[in-house]
Amino acid sequence: MFESLSDKLKSTLKNLRGQGKLTPEHVDAALREIRMALLEADVNYKVAKDFVESIRAKAEGQEVWQGLNPHEQVVKIVYDELINLMGGTSSRLVFTKQIPNVVMIVGLQGSGKTTSTGKISKWLAANQERKPLLVSVDVYRPAAREQLRVVGGAVGVPVFQNKETNDPLTLVRGAMKHAHETGFDTLFIDTAGRLHIDDELMVELESIKAETKPIEVLFVADAMTGQDAVRSAEVFHERIGITGVVLTKMDGDARGGAALSIKQVIGQPVKFVGVGEKYDAIEPFYPDRVAQRILGMGDVLTLIEEVQGKISEDEAQEQLLKMTRNQFTLEDFRAQLGQFKKLGSMSKVMKMLPEQLTGGLALSDEQTAEVDHQMKRTEAIIDSMTKQERNDHKLLDASRKTRIAGGSGTSISEVNQLIRQYEQMKKMMAQMNKGGLFGGLGKKMMGGLAGGLGGMMGGGGLPGMGGMGGLGGLLGPGSGSDPGDDTAPKRIKKKKRHKKRK
Repeated sequence: MFESLSDKLKSTLKNLRGQGKLTPEHVDAALREIRMALLEADVNYKVAKDFVESIRAKAEGQEVWQGLNPHEQVVKIVYDELINLMGGTSSRLVFTKQIPNVVMIVGLQGSGKTTSTGKISKWLAANQERKPLLVSVDVYRPAAREQLRVVGGAVGVPVFQNKETNDPLTLVRGAMKHAHETGFDTLFIDTAGRLHIDDELMVELESIKAETKPIEVLFVADAMTGQDAVRSAEVFHERIGITGVVLTKMDGDARGGAALSIKQVIGQPVKFVGVGEKYDAIEPFYPDRVAQRILGMGDVLTLIEEVQGKISEDEAQEQLLKMTRNQFTLEDFRAQLGQFKKLGSMSKVMKMLPEQLTGGLALSDEQTAEVDHQMKRTEAIIDSMTKQERNDHKLLDASRKTRIAGGSGTSISEVNQLIRQYEQMKKMMAQMNKGGLFGGLGKKMMGGLAGGLGGMMGGGGLPGMGGMGGLGGLLGPGSGSDPGDDTAPKRIKKKKRHKKRK
């Protein structure tokens, strides 16, 4: 998300480097580019205009950080203004002691209300220890209530049903009574939508709100519809009073105009964003983290939270111990691959890392597909080894490699390449351990991600990945790396020779 805007903003700010002093001409040129970037990202015109003027006032006024160079001053100003534009701070759902707390989910048909209802309820159960109950009052769309039942089953959240009535108010009364009697502290109401806004829909939503007195009314919108989503949110807010926005399909929205405009236009914050089709692919919306991603600063906090939520603490610490003792085997590496897959694609992980670590590199869709393909081939090679071979790669003689290549559908050269990369990884892990890096980055982060996968730094990588310091080497055989490129070990050997000369 925000790829288009991010590229243009980073390019504009990069052009300011090397300027000894900020002049009005420099500011004007940069602001013209920033304004165009925002408009091309489908940001509301007035919002873009106000954003640029606010930057101008700070860049030319006394609020500039005098201790930084001009480039850093402007980056800091743009960063702060982006945060303010999107609401300043993250807005959590606010719950009371009332049983149940009601959350109404509203929006146009096809925006993703039902799926978002399931995703948010699952997230709250896992992260805020809520006990949610779901109910659908969409009595018009065929199988709408059945769809919520299926979603509820998939996310492990109960769904209240009453097949004897098609009256929305009767359904919500029954659901509220059931929740109160059985101890569900949160009731999600998945309301009906229309292909367009009409008075009949709004009257029904007003009646449900008056009946249930919800603590939250969340408007769900498809982020890819841009300013159409913002205009719809504005109408819903005027009629029923929404308290927050959920933007779906943010992973497919390269522009991000809705996310950047909606808070300024309607005065209500984005609270969640959908970032994929899976039921755990939803994130709270953090303006500061989004601003960091847009400006290429990464989003390490979200990455750490992903690692903590999806990677076993015990397994991570066990692997960390093996790394520090240089006992990390191909069996452990196979487990690391499985853990890494839980975090999503390589492209997603790279976007959360600061550009200082990635060299500003972004994977294309084709490269991401190639990464996934090579990871599968690497897994296939390791899976074709016996447990004894995985725990001691030195057993792999010519006949064993031939068997492994045949069993994995690869070639002997690919098997050899994986072994070379694994040996390079172990050498680099030994160097990292000597430098104290394993202790400094946090056990869970290193054990679950950086230790095994980040350490798999053989030479080369996918075409165009040179700036990653060989990160492409972790992908395994066939990733486009040169088997003869032994860059990392050469660097290590150089240091040793230098010490001898001293």
